[in-house]
Amino acid sequence: MTRVTRRRTLPALVAVVALAGAMGAAPGAAGLTPRQLAGQRVIYSYPGLTPPDALLQRIRAGEAGGVIFFGENVQSSQQIAGVVRQLRAASAQSPVSRPLLLMTDQEGGQVRRLPGEPALSEKQVGQAADPVAAATAAGTGAGRTLTAAGMNVNLAPVLDVYRQAGNFIDRYGRSYSNDPAVAGRLGAAAVTAQQATGVAATAKHFPGLGAAPASANTDVAPVTLTVPLTELRAKDEAPYPTAIRAAVDLVMLSWAVYPALDAGRPAGLSPVVVRQELRQRTGFSGVTITDALEAGALNGYGTTGNRAVLAAGAGTDLILASARDVAQGDSAADALATALGNGTLPSADFTASVDRISALRSRLP
Repeated sequence: MTRVTRRRTLPALVAVVALAGAMGAAPGAAGLTPRQLAGQRVIYSYPGLTPPDALLQRIRAGEAGGVIFFGENVQSSQQIAGVVRQLRAASAQSPVSRPLLLMTDQEGGQVRRLPGEPALSEKQVGQAADPVAAATAAGTGAGRTLTAAGMNVNLAPVLDVYRQAGNFIDRYGRSYSNDPAVAGRLGAAAVTAQQATGVAATAKHFPGLGAAPASANTDVAPVTLTVPLTELRAKDEAPYPTAIRAAVDLVMLSWAVYPALDAGRPAGLSPVVVRQELRQRTGFSGVTITDALEAGALNGYGTTGNRAVLAAGAGTDLILASARDVAQGDSAADALATALGNGTLPSADFTASVDRISALRSRLP
């Protein structure tokens, strides 16, 4: 993708934003500069234990939607709580008055970035004597763990319905069940309990990674899941309506390719998957988020900026720049701002995404 400088595109961007305001842009997007509008759609990450000045500057300028935390950012509960206070203090100086989205993957079992609950993996929850009670306890535990650290979004629960024991999603205990009804029921219980603590939940990875064999990992390389459409909808997508009825706040898109829906693009880059299958067919009206933008599954899709624009164009609201590099987030946001200015990303769609994100942020602590 040809890089266009911010200086050259600023007049066009201002015109686009002014036009959106004149047409009645909702409060979430109103009054924001082009770079701030773009930044609302980007989740940043950073290396090590201390957030760099570049990230703090972006937050103070109102040019970042949030931050994701990984194990390398966490030394102890006290240390990460101190980091979060620092980020929130920077946000308090921002012209954007809504809380940052401060998130991590606290699924349970082996996939926990923070010390503490939930101790059980989703597989262990599904095997419990009272699975619904176990899922409820896990959701409450995850919410309390994040709340104690000052975070407000959990990238969980996983709603993938595994096919074979030991396959990609099952080998780490990340699936509740091979029965979609069970996965939906337990996922909804976890969502309800977690969101009752004030922490937003994220159902993932739509439309589902449960059919992926053990060797298939979208973080590393492209993955194609040739699941028939009837099976995809009856098994993989089936837990999502239950989670949506439980008012799940976010849905994360998979980076796998599903030929039954769109043979040409991974789910998170596909308007067919995001706009038609998730929004229209499944009825989800909340915030959508990509998986890691640096994933090996996207090796054929060019630069960080190009990937961000493709994801936004497909209808994905939040871009997860999780390479532990502030420059990655900047590249994504710069590209989004440029695409907004030159019309590649229509202003009405862009504003709608920012407004969904702003509405979520306004509800969170």
